[in-house]
Amino acid sequence: MSSPLSLVLVAVPTVVLACHAGGRAARCLGQPPVIGEMTVGILLGPSLLGWLAPGVQHLLLPPAVLPYTSVLGNLALLVFLFLIGLELDLGSLRTTRRAVASVAAGSILLPLALGAALALVMYPALAPPGVQQLPFVLFIATALSITAFPVLARILTDRGLATTPLGTFALACAAADDALAWCLLIAVTSLATAGSPLDALTALALAAALAVALASARPLVKRTLARAARTSGDLVTVLLVAALLLAAWATDRIGVHPAIGAFLVGATVPRGIPCVGRSAAHLQGVVVPVLLPLFFVDIGLRTDLAALPAGQWGWAALVLAVAVTGKWVGAAGAARLAGCDWRWSALMGTLMNCRGITEVVVLSIGLQLGVISTNLFTIMVLMAVVTTAATAPLLDRLTRKAPDLTTSDTHEPPPVLPEGRPGPGR
Repeated sequence: MSSPLSLVLVAVPTVVLACHAGGRAARCLGQPPVIGEMTVGILLGPSLLGWLAPGVQHLLLPPAVLPYTSVLGNLALLVFLFLIGLELDLGSLRTTRRAVASVAAGSILLPLALGAALALVMYPALAPPGVQQLPFVLFIATALSITAFPVLARILTDRGLATTPLGTFALACAAADDALAWCLLIAVTSLATAGSPLDALTALALAAALAVALASARPLVKRTLARAARTSGDLVTVLLVAALLLAAWATDRIGVHPAIGAFLVGATVPRGIPCVGRSAAHLQGVVVPVLLPLFFVDIGLRTDLAALPAGQWGWAALVLAVAVTGKWVGAAGAARLAGCDWRWSALMGTLMNCRGITEVVVLSIGLQLGVISTNLFTIMVLMAVVTTAATAPLLDRLTRKAPDLTTSDTHEPPPVLPEGRPGPGR
């Protein structure tokens, strides 16, 4: 029998190389790399490899290695969520103009309403046994309101649009959307893991207290990191990783998913410190490309398109329709009401529909908490892949022959963010 280490030594390079190839193929097709990586993760699971060649899948990813690859993938996920929080500069939202606030609100409120209505219909047929209706409904509503800030930033950056008024406007809307969605997710996970409403309120209050404590400690953290940087750049990285892991442990003990803690640390780390940027670049350059693919495969092993009952493909179509309609109508309608022209409004509806890995992370949290079933998880992952894959080609089509939208010389609503940063690039 092979040792766990020897199994990991085969599984990790297999997954990393396959996902890297998928990412490069996606980029050649004009898609963000995460589309290829997510697709490869699904194909390595029971949806294709386990269906066509179960022996090969068992050889490359034997059951004995999965607990180890899952732990490594989830550690990489915590680092990735820290990077998302670091790039999501909430301070910039203080200068948000009315149009951005309107689009952000429209792109989350209408999906929440439509998602809640859909969840009420789905609850008898798709909810796991024993799950109460309220957490199920709130989770589905929140999941359908997600916009993937980092993937959207990468798409805009790849097309040279990140620093245009269109790009900065869209990124401001996505940042506000993500901030609200994560707040909702904290509340939902507290409710899902609590034994009573009082326990849920206690967990939510403790999570809020942790966020306030982290934000209040920013001056001390800034001085500590600056002092550490004078000693060693590696020490800054060590301190940041230790902080995000300890915060993840704290939120796990509170009763909220560990991912929330890692995200909160990233969102509250002081900005404008060169050593933090260098450490983030190191984590982005090593942990994310090498270990995050293990998370995609972990998701792929839980996603079985072949096992989805024929009668549930109708639910899949309905989920996709509600997801697209809620985001597009909410964002485009709000932009139109705010005075934007039809093309700008259509672009906002299209860009806010980009869900990417942020959606998959949220869905994995719901699956781990038992709020959604494996079949519903598969349906929602499929929706995330389709809506993300559609963003780039629709953006290209809508901006074709529209130089006023792709340059800084435009009379459209002015930029809200000082720059559109590419983020973790997933």
